[in-house]
Amino acid sequence: MGLKIEYIEGQTPIDEDEKEGLLIKSITTRGELDEFEQFNIEKAIQLTFGKKWNPEYILSEHFVRELHKKMFSDVWEWAGEFRKTNKNIGVEKYQIAICLRQLLDDSLFWLKNKTYTDDEFAIRFKHRIVTIHCFPNGNGRHSRLIADIIISQIFGKPVFSWNRYDLNKRGVARTNYLTAVRQADKGEINSLIVFART
Repeated sequence: MGLKIEYIEGQTPIDEDEKEGLLIKSITTRGELDEFEQFNIEKAIQLTFGKKWNPEYILSEHFVRELHKKMFSDVWEWAGEFRKTNKNIGVEKYQIAICLRQLLDDSLFWLKNKTYTDDEFAIRFKHRIVTIHCFPNGNGRHSRLIADIIISQIFGKPVFSWNRYDLNKRGVARTNYLTAVRQADKGEINSLIVFART
């Protein structure tokens, strides 16, 4: 029987395959990785909310990739690049660019035709982009930030309140968030909109 070691949350070692592309070689635990990523994301948020972009730019592949790059480029060498492997979630790797193009085209249509309320537009975009799962890591955080950018810059409304929660850590907030995401997967988007504004 092997030795069973229990790690305190954040002290879990990073798997060797998770280290591929890691720019800071001294990172050894999930907690250290989360800390460096969060610092990089906070820098990206400061840069992002100091600018003003038109809706067509926000709803473009270039913006989607650049935002991810700004969020993770200090930590991962592949930041902003579409994943090259399949995961247990998301579309097949070869479908990423196609599915993203469909989402962006749909979003421009929604905007032009006022298909959804402002909050529903942003949350539908967030949900669709995270189900595509464009990048190797950081898709949930990326999708929440892009929803905040859509709601604030395209529609001039306050960002969603989920940013006050740490949705990467286990707890009630993460459980409620994942439940709302699963309901959105089934076509019921209202729970995710309510969660985002709670």
